[in-house]
Amino acid sequence: MFEKLDAMKVRFDFLSEEIGKPEVIADQKEWKKLVVERSGLEETVLKYNEYLRFVKEYEECRELIKDAADDAELLAAAEEEAQSVKERFERAAEDLKALLTPKDPADDKNVIIEIRAGAGGDEAGLFGMELIRMYKRFAERMRWKVEDIDINETELGGIKEASFMIISKGAYSKLKFESGVHRVQRVPETESQGRVHTSTVTVAVLPEASEVEVEINEKDLKIDTYRSSGAGGQHVNKTESAIRITHLPTNTVVTCQDEKSQIKNRDRAMKVLYSRLYEIQRQNVDKEYSEKRRAQVGTGDRSEKIRTYNFPQGRVTDHRINMSVFSIDAFMDGDISGMLDALQNADKKERLNG
Repeated sequence: MFEKLDAMKVRFDFLSEEIGKPEVIADQKEWKKLVVERSGLEETVLKYNEYLRFVKEYEECRELIKDAADDAELLAAAEEEAQSVKERFERAAEDLKALLTPKDPADDKNVIIEIRAGAGGDEAGLFGMELIRMYKRFAERMRWKVEDIDINETELGGIKEASFMIISKGAYSKLKFESGVHRVQRVPETESQGRVHTSTVTVAVLPEASEVEVEINEKDLKIDTYRSSGAGGQHVNKTESAIRITHLPTNTVVTCQDEKSQIKNRDRAMKVLYSRLYEIQRQNVDKEYSEKRRAQVGTGDRSEKIRTYNFPQGRVTDHRINMSVFSIDAFMDGDISGMLDALQNADKKERLNG
């Protein structure tokens, strides 16, 4: 472990020098890569420096204990201080062990959340809209910024599909386990006989990516413009401000019509495209690892049923960690931290044991 930490410390010091050199700063793409790498090492290196400081202090305390052998009062004080410092460097060692476990390099990123209605017709679309509100209310509680990207509404006020971005360092680490199929069981407002229906909504949580991590050739893009519109033909723009971008090599299609400006819609659509292609890259790299280690909290596959919202029983159950909460109204109002923390802890426990 310490050989690896020493190497990380050397690399961190090297990067700290490199990013300050004029010739490196002049090459912004290279500079950003080095800054990102340095940022990824910083927490571990600072904790290692703290550990080394505590170890040195402990050794000094041990020397003081030897020198104070004939002074009972000084000896007692030195032994007490030594025990305190020992506990601190042991805690630092545990922290280092956790920091050295495999970590998702995307954890600190902003997220793009895409929500699509699945089985269940209009009821699925209505629940999809409620999930959007749930995540936005959670973001408000966390004081995170939210930006809408695109929404395709239904006649009844639900959604066919929608996407939005949550902006905060660490947002992806908190929300990444929301990817998958969310199932709702309740009596729809349109149901006259009071029968419980089951519907599904698919959620995809993507880490925001940029040109540093994903290269996109403009020649590979097909860009179409059209007039944006809401449900029932309302909110129709007279100008073609909506954007549809198709990445031809992967046939990935992104749309954005939330902004009145075509330029802003294009910028937001490109953010989504970068993130989708970045996720494809990550899945390809992680495929062998994922097959070897099936995570306790799931694979993040969009086809995996992860959670059930049972309104008649007032219960939300996450099937991956077998956890239920019985305050569905509060949960739908964005009080989801308890569930998210439990998912993170389950993943952390497996990584430490793996």
